[in-house]
Formats: sequence, C-alpha cells, structure tokens
Amino acid sequence: MNRDSNLYTFIFAALMVVVVASVLAFTSQSLKDLQNDNIRKEKMQNILSTVGIEIDRDGAEDLFNDYIKEQLAVQNDGSIDSSVNVFRDVKLALELKKPADNQDFPLYVAEIDQEKFYIIPIRGNGLWNAIFGYISIKDDLNTIKGVVFDHVGETAGLGAEITQDWFKERFIDEKLFDSEYNLMGIKVSKTNNDPSNLDKLDHEVDFISGATITCDGVTDMIKERIGHYVPYFKSIKESENAMAFSSISNIESNIN
Repeated sequence: MNRDSNLYTFIFAALMVVVVASVLAFTSQSLKDLQNDNIRKEKMQNILSTVGIEIDRDGAEDLFNDYIKEQLAVQNDGSIDSSVNVFRDVKLALELKKPADNQDFPLYVAEIDQEKFYIIPIRGNGLWNAIFGYISIKDDLNTIKGVVFDHVGETAGLGAEITQDWFKERFIDEKLFDSEYNLMGIKVSKTNNDPSNLDKLDHEVDFISGATITCDGVTDMIKERIGHYVPYFKSIKESENAMAFSSISNIESNIN
C-alpha cells in the first residue's frame, strides 16, 4: 500500500486510535480496584478529621475501625434501618435525588476518650457544581466538633476557600440549635460581623466577599442535611432524660 496515500493515513490513524484506546481501557480497568480503595480510605480519613484525628490515607482504616463504633442508616422519622451498610452502600449524591422519606441518612458515631461524637455527611450546591463534606457534633447534640468541606468546581481564591483550615476552624464550638433545641444551622456570612469568631452562639461564621453563592450553598447544605437527623437526636435526648429521671427516682426511693 502506498504510504503517501490518504487511505494509508486513514487506516494508520484508525489503528492508532484503537490501540491507544485499548491500552487506556486496560490500564483504567487494572487500576480500578486501587482507585476504589483509595477513595474508601480517603472517606475514612475525612470522617476522622472532623473529630480531630489527623492521619494519612494509608493509616486511616485502622484508626477508623478503632474510633468509629457505630454506622447507622437514620430514617427521616428518626428510626434506624439496621439492614443498610451506610459506608459501602449509601451514596449521598444519589440519595438526594430521592424523596426525603425514602432516603437513608448516614450517621457515624465515634468514641474518643469516652466522649461520643456524631458525624454527618453533607452535600449541596455551590456556584458551579456540588459542594460536600462532613460535620461532627459533640455529645450534647448541638456543639460542632469539626468540619471538612470539598467541592467539584468552585472559583479559586473565592468559593474554593471552603477547603482551607482557616475557614473550617471557624465552625469549631459553634451551636446548631437554640436554647429550645430549634435548628438554627450555621449561616456563612461575608459581612464580617464577628471577624475574630468569638461569638459561638450567633449561629454564624464569616467567609470572604465575592463568594455569595458558595456562602449560601454551605449555609443551606448544613441546615438541610442536619434537619433530617433532628427526630433521631430528639429520641436520644428523650432516652437520656428518661434514664436520668429513673436514676433520681431510684435514689429518692432508697433514701425514703
């Protein structure tokens, strides 16, 4: 065949496309298990980070198994579906497409130095695409222990700053509920009302100007996701109150 002909050029190009595509497909398939394992460990790493456990990805699994004592599929009415493996099977991006009554709401319960923390995956919309992360709550079921945020495509230097430590640290010890246990959430503001972040009862943290839609996205994401756990949290509080009342009654009975 004449190597200078158009036909030769076309056949050669077609063969190269097939060969390169085959090599890429083989490489992708052969690395798929490793990629999935890295994603799984990174998820563990992020969950642990919200409760102050900083570890590299390779060491995350051992500590995750040490500190995470429960993995629960909370339902919208506050009940638990014990048949669901939330870590393996629940994908928040897919759950958000379902009606709330049909969703599984993952909850990870950590225990560190005899203190419980409740870790909730969160997901919402930023300026250009999805924003997501985790938020951990102390055992008073109100005070934030820590947060982790990430995004698909927020603007560098503006909305993308939600991943920075300086922003995440502003959430520490903020309250999600008011004194009557009404969910207030956390408003992400760019008005600089509390630049030193000293007021932990204002349900607000400051961000930066020029990222209004990302601010609103984080605000809405936190309140919308946490709202589905309120019935479960209230059931825990009611159980704790009942146990406390029972203990007091037993003490009074023994005294009498």
